[in-house]
Amino acid sequence: MRTLFIDGWYGPDPGDWQELWLRDLPDAARVEQDNWEMPEREAWVKRLDEAIARCPQPPLLVAHSLGCLTLAHWVTGGARHPVRAAMLAAPADVEENDETALRSFTPIPRSPFPFPAVVVASRTDPWMTPQRARALADAWGACFIDGGDVGHLMASGGYGPWRHGRQILAELAARTAGAACRC
Repeated sequence: MRTLFIDGWYGPDPGDWQELWLRDLPDAARVEQDNWEMPEREAWVKRLDEAIARCPQPPLLVAHSLGCLTLAHWVTGGARHPVRAAMLAAPADVEENDETALRSFTPIPRSPFPFPAVVVASRTDPWMTPQRARALADAWGACFIDGGDVGHLMASGGYGPWRHGRQILAELAARTAGAACRC
């Protein structure tokens, strides 16, 4: 099974959970963006589409922050390739955070995902309140998981391995191995 990582703004953070998981998971890859510092929605969605298209079977997606919104925009744009399931960790609220570099990602899509998904939100994320994350999970038809007090899940905040997240991903993979995801 291919696992695709969809990083957020500024891309890979050495030593963060995504970097560690990517190294440890068999057949894992990262969706590479041309410009991590100045994200542009159409370009990021195109790169995601290309990465999914190269997968020989429906991939398991792991998105973080702005990567979650990239995935939501890909779904709204037609989701032309099959996906097994997705884990969206600490989505960024670009509607409530006035960051000029991220405006092309507004508004946040609220179309249901055509595959099983879980949203893992932090109680202490400066980029998204748990209430807004739950509302997005509901709109996307995703399960909502309270991730606890984990900030924005950055390496600088101590989220190297993030064992709880790895457990959530393993459970999602197991639940979607030929069966529909159930919360």
